Amino acid sequence: MQRRHGIIEDMFTDDAADLFEEMPAVMVSKLLNNVSKETRASINKLLNYPENSAGSLMAMEYIHLKKGLTIQESIERIKKQKDDFVSYDACYVTDNERKLLGYVTIKDILVNDMDTLIDDIMQECEHVITTKMDQEEVAFIFQDYDYRTLPVVDSENRLVGVITVDDIMDIMEEEATEDIEKMAAITPSDKTYMRTGVFETWKKRIPWLLLLMISATFTGGIITHFEEALASYVILTAFIPMLMDTGGNAGSQASVSVIRSLSLDEIEYKDTLKVMWKEVRVSLLVGITLAIANFVKLLLLDQVGVQIATVVCTTLVFTVMVAKFIGCSLPILAKRLGFDPAVMASPFITTIVDACSLLIYFKVAGIMLGI
Repeated sequence: MQRRHGIIEDMFTDDAADLFEEMPAVMVSKLLNNVSKETRASINKLLNYPENSAGSLMAMEYIHLKKGLTIQESIERIKKQKDDFVSYDACYVTDNERKLLGYVTIKDILVNDMDTLIDDIMQECEHVITTKMDQEEVAFIFQDYDYRTLPVVDSENRLVGVITVDDIMDIMEEEATEDIEKMAAITPSDKTYMRTGVFETWKKRIPWLLLLMISATFTGGIITHFEEALASYVILTAFIPMLMDTGGNAGSQASVSVIRSLSLDEIEYKDTLKVMWKEVRVSLLVGITLAIANFVKLLLLDQVGVQIATVVCTTLVFTVMVAKFIGCSLPILAKRLGFDPAVMASPFITTIVDACSLLIYFKVAGIMLGI
């Protein structure tokens, strides 16, 4: 047990807090009761921040210099605690109340005279993280500006910690995994695949599968409603899978592109009309291309009459247009309403597009074939 305590004492606080989050509460209590008072206070402080917030992510070991120090005094302060910092990229300057004023780099300290005040060479922090900021937002700032370290302040602008790029890499991996799981209609889990039991995996997957199965009954209802029309032209049945699959794939392409752009803040709600107009034009080109290729195939390979081929290919154009319109608009609407856009991905959109493609198919067939 003593060896475990020593390991925890040697860990940086953010790593220790991450470790404790994975442990049973009983073990956490035992370990915390046997570490130093300072270590226990630091770890408890991190554990009390909301999950997925910057406060729970930060480290409390950073280079902290007070205004009024000279370069020589700063170097001496850094040497005394040389093994206690997670990063040497920046030395943060505060006033007597620990309010963040700016930062100096190690390069600034090395190239200036020993009697130079750090107040004269410090730079303003362009980006500062607050303890309650969401970790995904923090990751975007690191990614957009290529930071290696950023300071974390509380509600009164007091310096309380730093976040380093290695922690952000872990967050980006977690967020990407979560989005992939949501896009595959799986409830996200913080455990790896091999560590997740069979029953727990079942619980993560079954809600979405039940929802999608129930929503798919509408497709069966549409086919039943037009049963007489299909009896008149049985050949129409053969092309239903192709139309539904093509529509689902077209909608998925649009949704994935928009979801990715939303996650990178490339598009916002105000860009909805621009996105829709672009996808309408893209869908028209895609639909016509697919219709021409399919028309030739139907006549030469399937030996279908011109009238039936025209019905199928006309439906194909409209299906692709509707699918891409749905695929680009639903993720934007979801984000506007406060939901994760990744939820509106392939399975969900495919189910909606399937029903729409059938309605379009039978409507076009009714007009052209008089059924």
